Amino acid sequence: MASRFSGALQLTDLDDFITPSQECIKPVKIEKTKSKTGAKIKIGEDGYFDLSTGTEQKLQKVEITLADCLACSGCITSAESVLVTKQSQEELLRVLSERKYTDSHGVSRDVGLVVISLSPQPILSLAARYKLSPDDTTKKLAGFFKQLGADLVLDMTVAEDLSLLEAQQEFIERYNNHQDDPSGKHLPMLASSCPGWVCYAEKTHGNFILPYISSTKSPQQIMGSLVKQQLCRQRELSAGSIYHVTVMPCYDKKLEASREDFYSDVLACHDVDCVITAIELEQMLSNRDLSLADVNGVELDRVWGEEAGIRRHVGSGSGGYADHVLMYAARQLFGEEVQPVYKNLRGTEYYPASRRNPDFREVTLEREGTVLLRFAIANGFRNIQNLVQKLKRGKSPYHYVEVMACPSGCLNGGAQVRPSQGESTKERVGELETLYRGLSLAEPERNAAVARLYSEWLGGAGSDKAAAILHTKYHELEKQDIALNIKW
Repeated sequence: MASRFSGALQLTDLDDFITPSQECIKPVKIEKTKSKTGAKIKIGEDGYFDLSTGTEQKLQKVEITLADCLACSGCITSAESVLVTKQSQEELLRVLSERKYTDSHGVSRDVGLVVISLSPQPILSLAARYKLSPDDTTKKLAGFFKQLGADLVLDMTVAEDLSLLEAQQEFIERYNNHQDDPSGKHLPMLASSCPGWVCYAEKTHGNFILPYISSTKSPQQIMGSLVKQQLCRQRELSAGSIYHVTVMPCYDKKLEASREDFYSDVLACHDVDCVITAIELEQMLSNRDLSLADVNGVELDRVWGEEAGIRRHVGSGSGGYADHVLMYAARQLFGEEVQPVYKNLRGTEYYPASRRNPDFREVTLEREGTVLLRFAIANGFRNIQNLVQKLKRGKSPYHYVEVMACPSGCLNGGAQVRPSQGESTKERVGELETLYRGLSLAEPERNAAVARLYSEWLGGAGSDKAAAILHTKYHELEKQDIALNIKW
């Protein structure tokens, strides 16, 4: 398979719960002449085939791009196949060298500022890979990007905090609307920060499930808005002259960055221009015969007066959405201070009663035997399917669900560095969870930089400007019956 994206990406035997394991194939068109008696096709191991005419022909190599895989709902749409052609380490290195790039609309631009935004999960993945502390890994990554030509290297704590605060406010609004109109599709509110889950929802369940999904942007896209709309004014640059790169734990983030919803016609650019993953960074270092431990570290840049450095949030390694929303809702709606304690479910449709399901957990807030709030965390498509089926049967008991496509959530993202030889995925995820718990705790409500951004840039929490910049919409996508998704 030829790849225009990254040597780190390989197609292997697919193992998807919804569609049973199958080889990823694309049809090859064979030009042949008409024959009254027909012709036998004989294909050799070397890739040549014979149409029984005595002339051998060579099969053409088929290219399957990253967009093909990420956009898969049985197969890709033609529009999606060109979305992420600029999402590669090669493209990043070229832009850093030439200080020019061509955007997704074909417009060539000079680069005045290259900004790198680091999320915590890939930092922890690289820390485990190179046996470094998270703080050292962060500084060495900043040093590595600065050596390559980046101008600013930032952490994403401010964007993560904004995403959590907006999700909290959105839940309260939905809960109150549900009290006024229980028949409406206000609850459960489903987290929207996982693009793999959102893509699946848009393609597979469409307008049935989309009203339940939170409109709050993911931290990646909020960071994009901060860089392209706020930082550019601070630096007196046009948004299009800033090349914004995020470092993320999964390939799906590349597809998210390429969505037309995150392209501004006014600014004439995307919020995020390129997404690089942990596994691609490992390959970039390997191509230079470098270990991250050998790189000279530098401090992260501070552009909003924030305290620089990666932080963790209360709750899961995927950002702690369920915990933060629950604690806020309990306090605002019922005057209760809670510390969520989850229980792993057992005996679901897909798990026997003898085994607990660590990727489907729930927590309840009760008062005098009455359930006030019931929240859950659902990781992996098996549990997502279970959740969707409950919703379709009208039997979902939840007010909020933190939904992530990857088992174990973002710490086990599809583009995290693979476990070392002799180490299981479970062991690696356990190591990353330990590293995550050791990070300094972020407290969104007490983040002074966030408070300033709300008051000075967004016009306050709940303002029309905050709604326009920090929220988005999702769309049902029409299925296409083509060769690869027809069930014969």
